[in-house]
Parts: sequence; C-alpha cells; structure tokens
Amino acid sequence: MTRLAVGLVGWGAIGRTVGTALAAGRVPGAALVRVVDNRPLGDAVAAPQTSVEEALAHCDVLVEAAGAGFVREWGERVLCAGTDLLVASTGALTDDELAKRLLAAAPGRVHFTGGAVGGLDLLQAARSMGPLTEVSLTTTKLPATLEQPWMDEGLLDRLRTATAPVEVMAGTARDVPAHFPRSTNVAASVALAVGDLDAVRVRVVADPAATRTRHVIEAHGPFGSYRFEVNHLPDPGNPATSQVVPHAVLRGLAALAHSPGRIL
Repeated sequence: MTRLAVGLVGWGAIGRTVGTALAAGRVPGAALVRVVDNRPLGDAVAAPQTSVEEALAHCDVLVEAAGAGFVREWGERVLCAGTDLLVASTGALTDDELAKRLLAAAPGRVHFTGGAVGGLDLLQAARSMGPLTEVSLTTTKLPATLEQPWMDEGLLDRLRTATAPVEVMAGTARDVPAHFPRSTNVAASVALAVGDLDAVRVRVVADPAATRTRHVIEAHGPFGSYRFEVNHLPDPGNPATSQVVPHAVLRGLAALAHSPGRIL
C-alpha cells in the first residue's frame, strides 16, 4: 500500500505531538519523512531535518505547524510544486488575496484543520442550503495568553489586575485574528466554514478564573439554529493553544491517508 509521505514544518507544541504520533505509526497509511524547522533539533526528531525545498522533493503533504508566516511566505510555492499543504494557522486566511491564491494554486491542494473547534462540517452543510443570517464566536482564555505587543498600558493593566471576565476585543473574523495571531485561529476557521469573514462576529474575553479555553459558536439561518461549545485544557508547553489541536491535525492526515472509520 502506498504511504502518504508527510513533511512537518515546525517542531513546537503542535509539531512535536504530531511528529511523535506519526513516527509511532499512529496514523495508518501515513509516515513522517521530513521535518523543517529553523532551529537545530539534533536527535529530537524522528525524521531527517531539511530545508523546505528538500522536503518538497520527498513529501506528498506538508503540515504547517509553524505559524501564519510560513503560510504567507511558502504556501503558494508549496502548492505550485505539486505538494499538498495542511494548514493549522488558519488565521493567515483572513488575508483575502492570500486565500484566493492558495485556493487557485495547483497542482497541490490546500487543506485546513478545524483545530480547537468542532461543528464546522455542519455549518458548511447548512451554508449550502442558504446564507446564515447570524454567526458569532466568543473565545475565553486566561489573560496572560492574550497579551499582545500592540496593547497600551491601560489595557495591559486591566488584563493583569482583572478579577472578573474582561472583553478584550470585539469585531469580525477579518480583523480580530490579525490582533491575536496565536490565539484566534478558530475565528478564521469558522469564517472559512460559513464562507464570509465579515459575517462572523467575534468576541475575545479574558477570564482570570478560566481553567480551560472556551469557544462558543452560535449560528442562525433559514433552515435551523446551531450552537457549539467546547472547553479545552491549554497545552502546558504553549498555553495559547489547546491540547486537542495536534490531534485535529492527525485526524486530518488520517483522512488524507484514507484511513478507514473517519467521519467526513
């Protein structure tokens, strides 16, 4: 049986879990063959560490676990080289021009993982019947995981001294992810599912009492109403992401490798 040759870009909180699982054979039909990272990793990885160019020559699919910058710099080149790309940092797709180029690029195909949230398949199905009239996402995290370089001292002080939930930002799925590039990929994923960045209203809330990261999606349309709530433990190595995210990536790879028993 032909194996799906996987290249992994990034050996951080997500990449380590994905790479270790692939190396252990936990995804039938898929094998880790290359790792790309700009740091010397030595024996920490279970596959040769190479450049992006060399990985393209050996891989059927590259998994982006390195951040939106890789998608912007390399995404189109990966696809034009004939290699598929599985994107974890969906926030990069809030750039309309980049999204259009990636979706039009060939012969490689671009795929996206839902990451820390579910129900996106149902939202896509509902959207196919007609536009959704109202879609909202509320993300709640610990204040320290939401601090950003652009914040002024007043906002930072509110976050650091909060004793109750504080709304940090409200807007659309087009503008909020740009302000929280490591914390709001879910907003972009929801927008991809409903087909409209501006239709998704997003609230980012800091809660000093939060023990889990919470995402609440609500959507309404002519054929039904939908509500999804997830509460995740943050990754201990990177509290800005949830522990489930690398496992969502592995599920996506299993689907690409045609592993049986998957819900599509």
